Amino acid sequence: MKARELALKVLLDIEENGNYSNIAINKHFKNINLNNQDRGLATELIYGVVENKYYLDYIIDKLSKIKCKKMNIYVKILLRMGIYQILLLNSISDYAAVNETVSLVKKYDKRSSGFVNAILRNVIRQKDTIGEVDIKDDKIMYLATKYSYSPWMIKNWINNFSEEFTEDLLEANSERPSVYLRTNTLKTTRDELLEKLRSEGIECSVVPIVDEAIRVENLKNIENNQLFKDGLFTIQDVSSMIVGKVMNPKENSQVLDVCSAPGGKTTHLATLMNNTGKVVSRDIFDHKLKLIQSTVNRLGLTNVEIESFDASILDKNSIDKFDYVLADVPCSGLGIIRRKPEIKYKSKGELKELPNIQKNILDNASKYVKIGGTLIYSTCTIQDNENMEVVKEFLDNNNNFKLVPINEVKVDLDNQENGYLKIYPNIHDIDGFFIAKLERVR
Repeated sequence: MKARELALKVLLDIEENGNYSNIAINKHFKNINLNNQDRGLATELIYGVVENKYYLDYIIDKLSKIKCKKMNIYVKILLRMGIYQILLLNSISDYAAVNETVSLVKKYDKRSSGFVNAILRNVIRQKDTIGEVDIKDDKIMYLATKYSYSPWMIKNWINNFSEEFTEDLLEANSERPSVYLRTNTLKTTRDELLEKLRSEGIECSVVPIVDEAIRVENLKNIENNQLFKDGLFTIQDVSSMIVGKVMNPKENSQVLDVCSAPGGKTTHLATLMNNTGKVVSRDIFDHKLKLIQSTVNRLGLTNVEIESFDASILDKNSIDKFDYVLADVPCSGLGIIRRKPEIKYKSKGELKELPNIQKNILDNASKYVKIGGTLIYSTCTIQDNENMEVVKEFLDNNNNFKLVPINEVKVDLDNQENGYLKIYPNIHDIDGFFIAKLERVR
């Protein structure tokens, strides 16, 4: 199967089943024999179309009498793919973009091939002007169309931050995210790992914020890499590694991670403790627990206990039992749009219940902390109503906890003295995150 047809299949899956692109890609790429070039093109087309969906539909609606909403799904997706290649992908010739797209239309909806051909040729003819977004008098709709976002998000960010900050954030979110590895310090050092990666021709560099972190440029097919199989590293974003650094658990401690899938933070905490003590790693989905277990095994960790448990229910057996508790709660994900572009299209209603879920989990998690112990609350979002507002309400109701200064990292110098970090893609060039460090004082 060629790259474009594979991209079409994945985009159909995302559109029809609401799957996340990374999950759909893993599913469809699994048993397919593709060279790196085709794999790269398919991935580029999938992410490119998902990231620019509203913008591409805006261009289609400019040129077509039949509006996107009424179109056959194959035709709509293939038009998006064709226009993306012509307007936004410099590595593809216009000729190839049109020919390859039209031949796929012939295969999936033959009678529309003339229509698709005409639209794509029209895009090429008007290439210098057709890409302009002509909504100049409505800033929110202009930005929502240009960058492809649900308008309420743009409005929310302009109100909470500023217009300039929002445009910066939208720009940063449209860049391809870097891939980061976390060195497994139980098996190797960062310097040794860098040397081994470079000997395989992989471009890599150190990340100053976290001393286990390595940024890699051209690591393909990670699951099949021998260094990965041998457990010398795992994949984790820097922001997520910062959570473990902020918690900074001492050796031989009792640690609980109440929402631990996919296991990056759990395995980091277990490694920071040098395979001593115990990390209890909980989640509610069996397939996710299996994933955590396989990572634990691969990294050679023996101090992790995996349990199926729902963090929204109070576990009476865990009360006052742990030195450190991590509540990395379900959230809107608005800090990781670079990695999961579908998040841009979430409706306000879909996210409405999240703060209540978060408060409930934080409240339960706090009960498991011993006096003098540490409670970490973290999310991968930049929304105050899921972050600081949740923590403030918790502190108002629990005067046995206080925020404590974060001295383990230097990331957000404005706030970390006060016990929390706000990390933004456009400021820190890593995933957007919120981390609060609380101590139980009595």
